[in-house]
Amino acid sequence: MVRKIVMSAMLACLLTSLSAQDRVTGKPFATRSEVLGQHGMVATSHPLATQIGLDILKKGGTAADAAIAVNAALGLMEPTGSGIGGDVFAIVWDAKTQKLYGLNGSGRSPEKLTLKYFTENGYKQIPPLGPLPVNVPGCVDGWFTLHEKFGKLSMKEILQPAIEYAENGFPVTELIGYYIQRSVPYYISKGFPNVGETYTINGKAPGKGDVFKNPYLANTYRLIATKGRDGFYKGKVAETVVRFIQDQGGFLSAEDLAKHHSEWVEPVSTNYRGYDVWELPPNGQGITALEMLNILEGYEFSPREYGSARHIHLFTEAKKLAFEDRAKYYADMDFANVPVDYLISKAYADKRREEIDLHRAGKYNAGDISKGETVYFTVADKDGNMISMIQSNYRGMGSGMVPPGLGFMLQDRGELFSLNAEDANVYEPGKRPFHTIIPAFITKDGKPYISFGVMGGDFQPQGHVQIVMNLIDFKMNLQEAGDAPRINHNGSSTPTGIKAEDTGEITLESGFSQVVIRELMRMGHQVGFDDGIYGGYQAIMYDAEKGVYYGASESRKDGQAAGY
Repeated sequence: MVRKIVMSAMLACLLTSLSAQDRVTGKPFATRSEVLGQHGMVATSHPLATQIGLDILKKGGTAADAAIAVNAALGLMEPTGSGIGGDVFAIVWDAKTQKLYGLNGSGRSPEKLTLKYFTENGYKQIPPLGPLPVNVPGCVDGWFTLHEKFGKLSMKEILQPAIEYAENGFPVTELIGYYIQRSVPYYISKGFPNVGETYTINGKAPGKGDVFKNPYLANTYRLIATKGRDGFYKGKVAETVVRFIQDQGGFLSAEDLAKHHSEWVEPVSTNYRGYDVWELPPNGQGITALEMLNILEGYEFSPREYGSARHIHLFTEAKKLAFEDRAKYYADMDFANVPVDYLISKAYADKRREEIDLHRAGKYNAGDISKGETVYFTVADKDGNMISMIQSNYRGMGSGMVPPGLGFMLQDRGELFSLNAEDANVYEPGKRPFHTIIPAFITKDGKPYISFGVMGGDFQPQGHVQIVMNLIDFKMNLQEAGDAPRINHNGSSTPTGIKAEDTGEITLESGFSQVVIRELMRMGHQVGFDDGIYGGYQAIMYDAEKGVYYGASESRKDGQAAGY
């Protein structure tokens, strides 16, 4: 009888253990298995956008065609983080040339707005809302620049799915409904024109399950589809944008819009334990991730060390050092001499690594932390082309500036300029601001391996590094790498209101042990909890030997990875 009781207890423990873990991998945080397909793969933060991307691929469209279609859909379905009032960046693997290409689709500041205007009017920083942080929106030009080089279908075919959803409506997802209901009433309370008319249903912000339409945006997309780039940067749309911004007290001009252009740039990389990790050079913050990886490569990590105090401590200390450089150097390279090659060199990492105490938290001296909403998505097609693409309006839904009858909000990315004349990122006319949104890519032995990104303001380079470490150091699969609990470090106030200016504060997602947290605190770290700052991950991996794509979409967003 005793033996039966003992055996029953052991079986119960085993079943409890198994039920708490993924059915295959044993990882308690894994939400599902990877998605597999041979002919194409799409991973986005919205299931309907993912299906649109797949439809474009099945019609014979390229990865770039599908990415543009996805972006247009997300601008409609996730206006809380994206839209044609914002900017775009991309890294493209071209199967024909066997080469990576980088697109910087960020807009520039108004030529008629000067630093003197801000200083003479008593501004200490550029405000986050209103007409002053509005730069030229670079998204649409980015679409056409990508399409010219890598597209196949017509822009009419590419934009038609988003046009139909804008006209006929779509059900709002849970997460986006939450953000819309927080954001839209706030903008309306500030008295910003056209917000309620564009983003409400009978005066009420839509929530989960409400069918939302945006006929104004459908008309704007249709104009872009028929008239091309000039349908946005010249003519009716441009005139409406300029007149509205200037009426609100801003400086954006018809000339600013008409002369805007995206730029092809060379991606930059570092090798991390045999894998080449690629980012775009500044004005974005991508090389922050490369700096962190170079520093961390000097330490060995076993797969069992994920989530240990040593792992979190070394990650955090590397982040602090890289963010110091980010605050000091990163800016539009047409205006500032950014020593990119040196900053991402192994020799520089060796010097910086010497500043890390293995047992104590170091001081935090980086720049101010910024917050932003973004969408990241990635697509791969039947010919082996892959695109890693990210798009954003920056803080929240954007500046609050909604030009009448166009269906979109303009970005507030200009807020990120400094007003200190000594800073590399100081405001200047016709300049691109420091940017937080960064796409990423990994190659192995010169071949495409993983296209990925993690949305979320300043968290993005931290997210990129965690994904790379999860894959390479901790031997997780593509889905697990995104599901694993995340670490964030910032310099904000602690929950008690005490400033954390010396060491900053580590905030941890649920899933890290109390033993580890106590050990971190003994090392001098301030540790807190936050459930909303850890970004959103999408990824596609290519197995060249088998000719199979693997897709992953994490559970923090409403998204979906799907292939065929």
